[in-house]
Amino acid sequence: MPLDGTQPAKPTSYYEQARPELVALLPDRLGRVLDVGCGAGAVGRALRGRADRLVGVELDPLAAERAREIYDTVHVGAFDDVVDEIEGPFDTILAYDVLEHLVDPAAVLVRLRALATPHTLLHVSLPNARHWSLVRDLVLRGTFGYTQTGHRDETHLRWLTPGDLRVLVERSGWRVERSGHPPSTAVGMLLERATRGRSAEFLVYQWWVLARA
Repeated sequence: MPLDGTQPAKPTSYYEQARPELVALLPDRLGRVLDVGCGAGAVGRALRGRADRLVGVELDPLAAERAREIYDTVHVGAFDDVVDEIEGPFDTILAYDVLEHLVDPAAVLVRLRALATPHTLLHVSLPNARHWSLVRDLVLRGTFGYTQTGHRDETHLRWLTPGDLRVLVERSGWRVERSGHPPSTAVGMLLERATRGRSAEFLVYQWWVLARA
C-alpha cells in the first residue's frame, strides 16, 4: 500500500468477478441480500432473480456506480463508515474476498450479525494462507511475493488458514454449518481422496464458510 494510505489502482476485471463457484452454493431463494464488497455487480447479476432485495456495499466509487444498475441500493465507502445507513435485517449476507482487506474482520462480522434475522445465511470466502506456494516463496525465494491482485494481493491485511476462518466466524457470533473450497483439478481430487481431504488445505488458493446467525 502506498505511504499516503491510498489504495493501489486495480484493473477493471478485479471488480467484475461473478464468482459462479460460490453462487452455486447458495439456496434458490435468498430473500433480502446484503453483498459486502459487491464490486461492479457481477455477483448481484447472478442473484437478481433469486433475491427479493439486493443491497451492496462497495469501496470503489466507479465500481459502485456500475453496481447500481443491478442492485436496489449500493452504499459507497468502507463498511464501518456506511453500516449505520444500511437498513436490515437481511436473510443472506455475502462477503466474498473481503475479510482479508480489513483491519478488524471480527468486528465487521459482529456488526453483520446485528443486521441478521434469526436464520440468516452468511457466506464468506478468502485466500488460503496455508497454500504451498506461500511456503515455497518464503523459504526458497525469500519473499512474501505480494502482487497487484490475486492470492497475495498487496492490499490484504489479514492472512487466515481454513481453520482460522472457522474460528473467526464462530467467535463473532455465527454458527458454522460447513466449509470448503472451489472445485479441485483432477490431480487435486485424486490427492484429496488419497489423503482423506487433508491435501486440499495446501493445494487450494481459496476457502469459504457457510454459517447461520
